[in-house]
Amino acid sequence: MTKKIVSPVNSLKGEIKIPGDKSISHRAVMFGAIADGKTTIEGFLPGEDCLSTISCFQKLGVQIEQNGDQVTVYGNGWDGLKEATDILDVGNSGTTTRLMMGILATRPFHSVVIGDASIAKRPMARVTVPLKEMGAKIDGRGEGNYTPLAVRGGMTKGITYNSPVASAQVKSAILLAGLQSEGVTTVTEPHKSRDHTERMLKAFGVELEENETTVSVRGGQVLKGQKVVVPGDISSAAFFLVAGAIVPNSEVKMLNVGVNETRIGIIDVLTQMGAKLTISNERVINEEKMADLTICTSSLKGIEIGGEIIPRLIDEIPVIAVLATQANGTTVIKDAEELKVKETNRIDTVVGQLKKLGANIEATEDGMIIHGPTQLTGGNVDSFGDHRIGMAMAIAGCIANGKIEIEDVEAIDVSYPTFFQHLQKLV
Repeated sequence: MTKKIVSPVNSLKGEIKIPGDKSISHRAVMFGAIADGKTTIEGFLPGEDCLSTISCFQKLGVQIEQNGDQVTVYGNGWDGLKEATDILDVGNSGTTTRLMMGILATRPFHSVVIGDASIAKRPMARVTVPLKEMGAKIDGRGEGNYTPLAVRGGMTKGITYNSPVASAQVKSAILLAGLQSEGVTTVTEPHKSRDHTERMLKAFGVELEENETTVSVRGGQVLKGQKVVVPGDISSAAFFLVAGAIVPNSEVKMLNVGVNETRIGIIDVLTQMGAKLTISNERVINEEKMADLTICTSSLKGIEIGGEIIPRLIDEIPVIAVLATQANGTTVIKDAEELKVKETNRIDTVVGQLKKLGANIEATEDGMIIHGPTQLTGGNVDSFGDHRIGMAMAIAGCIANGKIEIEDVEAIDVSYPTFFQHLQKLV
């Protein structure tokens, strides 16, 4: 395991180009793989998770060429997918696992899906249950709740499914299976989750019906290869948005960041807390909105974060907790039980690691309570193999009164391989 020492900084200034959106990069490869014709992807995120998606679809017989952030996928439609001669290893990627299950559920061959030790603990019944209801044969540990998972796809029928969780991965898996199922497939969520799948399916020529928290798709539709331009990942930008707001004398500009309405919970939180944030150069490419974001050192106040906003910022909560340690008053994060089934139990992990640095923070059943402002101290922390915990601790290191040593920083490569280079550039 690699360690990294982060020292306090006096200011952060400059501009950076945030790496490609992880969610969109995954989908661009998958949709290109099941489409007819060539798909070219610009701005692909060459992080470990997205490379796992490429590897899995290559094993399924799809020709994919990758050179840095440029990817070409030579799709031959759904029937171009062939039975793999080896297991499909998703690494640490929950997105690869769950979305690919939706595709494999309709394919008339046998597949075995496996991942790392973290994936082996993450719940898969949320997708395997509805996919089995559609007619797929899926088995695995815990009655199909944990990897390794064995899938034998085939004739599936559309269903009407009320998802108990607002999860883009669940919604996407069911919609992808629905595209190759008899009849119409409908998914309704308790709150609207991120909608990259719906937007990209439209860009690939699929017709959808959408109504607030419900999406329907008709079976038998064909995807056509496209050119996809991937915006910068706002979940990655979040770390430098927070850093720019809390490090003294800072002004940080991030270029080409995705500002999809279902993902900008972090912007809403920063605005409500009083951050000096500017959004400029807005435009739309491939149905996705992107913009440049500029953040300056800000005087912040504590707020309550919960309800429908949670699905729009679930991945940003570790660094929002760091932000809240520097706000005046109390910040309450609630309705975030989903944090317990991420790469780590992020409620316990975030609270435990920030406490080591002197934060006034406590865990609750569905979130955390942070009292601020607090001067963070130096110390030793651990990412526990969770990329977002690792980056959140690095941002905490920028404002601590001593050096912070972070264990297992290689986890950050999952979503942001150039994170420390960008941090150094701004310092």
